[in-house]
Amino acid sequence: MRIAHVAPLHESVPPRLYGGTERIVSYLTEGLVELGHDVTLFASGDTKTSAKLVPCRERALRLDPRPLKSETAAHLSMLSEVRKRAHDFDIIHFHLSHFLHFSFFEHMPERTVTTPHGRLDYVDLAPAYERFPRFPMISVSRSQSTGLANANWLTTIHHGLPTALYKPVFETSPGEPYLAFLGRMSRDKRPDRAIEI
Repeated sequence: MRIAHVAPLHESVPPRLYGGTERIVSYLTEGLVELGHDVTLFASGDTKTSAKLVPCRERALRLDPRPLKSETAAHLSMLSEVRKRAHDFDIIHFHLSHFLHFSFFEHMPERTVTTPHGRLDYVDLAPAYERFPRFPMISVSRSQSTGLANANWLTTIHHGLPTALYKPVFETSPGEPYLAFLGRMSRDKRPDRAIEI
C-alpha cells in the first residue's frame, strides 16, 4: 500500500527532545515500512526515517533559532506539497492539529484519515468539523472522541509504544505502591488526577 504520513512541523520525526505526536508518527511510519508498505513522510528536513522523506521545512520549528517563524505559513506550504502529490498515495494519514488540512483535501476526504493527538473540546473545533463532516477520524482514546461526538469516527487506536522500549525499575521493596507517569506535565494530561487516584 502507498501511504503518506503528514507530521506536524513543530519537531523532527522522531523528536530530538520532547515531541509526543512526532514520536508516535515515527513509530507508525517505521512499523509500516517494516511491514513492506511504500511509505512517504512529510516532515521537517531534520527528520530521520527509513521511509521516503519529503522535507517541507529545513528544520523543525521549535528548535529553529531563526526569529520570526510562522507556524501557519510553514504548514500551509507543506499541505500544498502533499496536495500536489496526493495522486501518489492510496491513503494520506494526517497528524495535524485543528483540521488545517481539511480545506486542501475537501474533494477527496475518503482518501484521508486524520488522527488528532490532542484535546478536541476547544470551542471552535466542533463548528469547524461540522463544515467538513466527511473526513474520517481515528481517536487515540474513547475520552478524546467525546470532544467531537458527531465526527466520522472510524475507531479508537491507542498510542502504542514498542514493548521493549521501557522497562520498569522498582527501587521500592516488593509490595510498596508504585506510580509511573510517562508524559508531559500539563493540565491536558492531568497527572494530578493520576496521583490522586
